[in-house]
Amino acid sequence: MTRISRGYIARRRRTKMRSFASGWSRSNLTRILTQHQIKALNSSYRDRNKKKIKFRRLWITRINAVIRKIKEFYSYSKFINDLYTNGIILNRKIISQVAILNKNCLYQITKI
Repeated sequence: MTRISRGYIARRRRTKMRSFASGWSRSNLTRILTQHQIKALNSSYRDRNKKKIKFRRLWITRINAVIRKIKEFYSYSKFINDLYTNGIILNRKIISQVAILNKNCLYQITKI
């Protein structure tokens, strides 16, 4: 029987995989390349979610620092509770930007 060469589909898949795993581009080990690709995709997914958590933590610390300067025995949790009870709907990102750029406006918000 004569040898039949495979089609271009598998070769195209492997070259795509090699271009994805740039550090392993000289290697012909498809299994290692797939493992590298899976690990990279898992890490990127995990780090995208951690990025959101880190930014939220940063916003909370910024708000807390400015709130404590305005009133001595006032904390972030009391401030957020007061916002919700008064029906003021602002997210933490906006409040932290107001706290950094315009502290007088944040002082007016805390008075309410």
